[in-house]
Amino acid sequence: MDSRPGLRRIAILGVPIDIIPAERLDDLVASFEDGINHQIILLSVWDLMRARNRVEFKTMVAGADLVVPISASIVKAARFLRHPEPPRYQPFDFIIRLLGILERSGKSAYLLGGSPRIVLKAEGNLRTTFPGLRLVGRHAGAYPRQREPAIVEAIRKASPTLLLVGKGTPGGERWIPRNLPSFPSGIYLWCSDIFWVFAHERSKPSPSIVAHGLDWIPAFLRRPWTIWRLPIFALFKILILFERLSQR
Repeated sequence: MDSRPGLRRIAILGVPIDIIPAERLDDLVASFEDGINHQIILLSVWDLMRARNRVEFKTMVAGADLVVPISASIVKAARFLRHPEPPRYQPFDFIIRLLGILERSGKSAYLLGGSPRIVLKAEGNLRTTFPGLRLVGRHAGAYPRQREPAIVEAIRKASPTLLLVGKGTPGGERWIPRNLPSFPSGIYLWCSDIFWVFAHERSKPSPSIVAHGLDWIPAFLRRPWTIWRLPIFALFKILILFERLSQR
């Protein structure tokens, strides 16, 4: 049992998953205000399988302070393996809940990712939605490599409570652990399409689609070439079956 309030960790195929009751999320976020760095990872099945085989990604997930399951298949796998069942969070709803918690305590956020137009529009909408949240900076994700030290320094000086990183940053979600030593404290979270959703240029899945575990369909329709991932998902189910059989 982790010492942080409301947090219990299980493992699925050797990858950590946190059990986070929704009613304890406020206390959990408050416990991160301890003067050190905390990374939150939104974990899909695809991410879980990558965390088994890619060293850098595996290290990132293992070292995260919070690993939040966002795929219905992960929850079903936990149930099938007789683990305590983790609540599943939809990425947009989780981030909205996180921003609301930070707003209530007068905390701050910095936005990194997307195009200049998208991140600017996302910032404007967030200022309207969360007037009590201090947005202390923004920067588009597509930037020349030589600019990265200046961007990292700007974030360090801004000292946001939350650094929210989206698609477009070099290295994707790995941008955070690669640059984490440069920052003194805070909460760090990567979510690929979040700024497009905040900019109202991409819709989040409807609650009914999420409830039935079908929220992968809109993402697939936007990126049909990801069909090559289907064998990976099939392998996930096979490995879960073998793990269940090994419990006997």
